[in-house]
Amino acid sequence: MKLIVGLGNPGEKYARTRHNVGFMALTRLAEKAGISLKKKGHQGIYGTGVAAGAQVTLLLPQTYMNLSGASVGSALKSLGGSPGDLLVLHDDVDLPFGVLRIKIGGGHGGQKGVRHIMEVLGSGDFMRLRIGVGRPEVGQEVADHVLRPFGRDEQDMLDKILDTSVEAVETILRDGAPKAMNIFHAQEAKVSIQSAKRG
Repeated sequence: MKLIVGLGNPGEKYARTRHNVGFMALTRLAEKAGISLKKKGHQGIYGTGVAAGAQVTLLLPQTYMNLSGASVGSALKSLGGSPGDLLVLHDDVDLPFGVLRIKIGGGHGGQKGVRHIMEVLGSGDFMRLRIGVGRPEVGQEVADHVLRPFGRDEQDMLDKILDTSVEAVETILRDGAPKAMNIFHAQEAKVSIQSAKRG
């Protein structure tokens, strides 16, 4: 069984912030798959079911971002899984807004939730779907940037980005990460080329 985790901070205060785009994407996946996120355990809220033909557990840690590993580690241990069974959906300030990147292993890139998961698991050998939220403006702290809601122009694009994130996860589950990378990284390249032509 795959454990799919959306990272974010609990509570209405953070619900629509950039840091919670992982929560948003996982919730959208749960809605599409018909999986109820109502069970409480592992310091989080979770549900189990089938997504894209695969048995999955979907988890929203309620520990706050910086301590996400406590929830993830507990759930993965309970499932008898290894880091290779884990997929984490999270925001990434090093990617332009709306750009998706699928990554297996590697460092945490400064993302504190991912960093804590790596510390708890003692491994970085898990898959991530990095969802770009853009870099802060000059003079703005990263923490302030990610804890702010999306701008009005970004809100218009957010639904499409969340739907595409769900499609990426479904492709990973159905066809594997390499194929998902080919499809979704190529989409990004196509958009970049089109933008360059318009420029």
